[in-house]
Amino acid sequence: MSQPILIAKNHELSSFILPKMANRHGLIAGATGTGKTVTLQTLAEGFSKIGVPVFMADVKGDLSGMSQAGGGNSKIEARVQQLALTEFSYAKSPVTFWDVFGEKGHPVRTTIAEMGPLLLSRLLNLNDVQAGVLNAIFKIADDKGWLMLDLKDLRAMMQYVAENSAEYQAQYGNISAASAGAVQRALLQLETEGADRLFGEPGLNLDDLMQTDSKGHGVINILASDKLFNSPRIYATLLLWLLSELFEKLPEAGDLDKPKLVFFFDEAHLLFNDAPTALMEKIEQVVRLIRSKGVGVYFVSQNPLDIPDVVLGQLGNRVQHALRAFTPRDQKAVKSAATTFRANAKLNVETAITELGVGEALVSFLDEKGIPTPVERTFICPPGGRIGPATDSERAQTVKSSNVYGFYEKHVDRESAYEILKARAEQAAATTSEAETSESSGFDWGGILGGGTDKKKPSSSRSDSVLEAAAKSVARTVGSELGRQIVRGILGGILGGRK
Repeated sequence: MSQPILIAKNHELSSFILPKMANRHGLIAGATGTGKTVTLQTLAEGFSKIGVPVFMADVKGDLSGMSQAGGGNSKIEARVQQLALTEFSYAKSPVTFWDVFGEKGHPVRTTIAEMGPLLLSRLLNLNDVQAGVLNAIFKIADDKGWLMLDLKDLRAMMQYVAENSAEYQAQYGNISAASAGAVQRALLQLETEGADRLFGEPGLNLDDLMQTDSKGHGVINILASDKLFNSPRIYATLLLWLLSELFEKLPEAGDLDKPKLVFFFDEAHLLFNDAPTALMEKIEQVVRLIRSKGVGVYFVSQNPLDIPDVVLGQLGNRVQHALRAFTPRDQKAVKSAATTFRANAKLNVETAITELGVGEALVSFLDEKGIPTPVERTFICPPGGRIGPATDSERAQTVKSSNVYGFYEKHVDRESAYEILKARAEQAAATTSEAETSESSGFDWGGILGGGTDKKKPSSSRSDSVLEAAAKSVARTVGSELGRQIVRGILGGILGGRK
């Protein structure tokens, strides 16, 4: 059985997380500057040392220092002396860096198909009607066997279905040009925010997040999020997708001696802000049931009120740093946080929350029976890794020494919906061109050799030839990246609205 993980101490007792109870989830809360980042490091290092892999997002860039041994920090050394941590030592942790943009770690990708219409609707901020159109697009692609891997596949499908909406209306429902156009605009906005880097292959293999090193220590996976965080919806949706994938793909594990993976969700309020009902239900389901898959989820937020009650009630391990009580909402948060702890007759929790210093916290962890221990005012034990960011050269060296280096760096673009639809358009244009050539040749010879009856075309021939020429132009234009951008913007307007 794994040894308990020492998290905090005071002059009377030590506070441990029991590995067997670590998958009952947790909450780390507190105002900015109260010590949440150090608490994250201490928890992550503790799990790593007992062989539990960790995933965490690094919003500020401070967590990258875990890849290097600490030292030379007088505040850390003073805290070690204060808490009499006789077994403390500076040491680095095994770390794998990840980055959606591929700049500060291995690229993180998934496919449009794996993300699915529900999360994509959230990512694109679609209303119910637009989300219904997106669902229909996914269904049509599935029925035709056309893969949707990246954004250009989804855009091509949207364009194709919008132009042929009458053909699909009876089976899949109405797909209006207005709704399709709104989704296309949302996709364009997503691309300008850099989300095109998120979609493609090779997609992230979840097994690569659940590795141990040669010493049996769990690898700490750190997602560089300082740039990603500029697009909060992309950040929150990506982490929720990871949780959902873990929930759907991992087998039932029952009660384990320690988790298979611990997942830290920093800036957790972004997950719940303006989330539609269907998405909230999925989040609640994942949080409630993923512990049976051996995964512990720890939400990190400035304010406990950021977490819905239905989720907050499932977070058994609590670390509460200081809260400020300057506004009515702050005061409500203090009272709310105080009432969620198991009472301690020796401690006025509501008062203590506003008095905690940096590195101090109120803690309550689950005991052997799964019952929260009485809340205690403690000092968080310092981590052995560096507090603060790693240098660019240190990060680069860590990336290159990873056992997945070179795999995710090679982007793959296999045949999918975009390539199929492009080939169809080119074939149609070639067929039209051949027909035009044949008709033109026949007419010229008849006129030259003469005397024959002049064969007049139907009155619609001028209109048809214009449309055929437009189709040829579109097919040629699709061949270049600039052309694709032009076609995406105008094709629906030129052809899609013709009665």
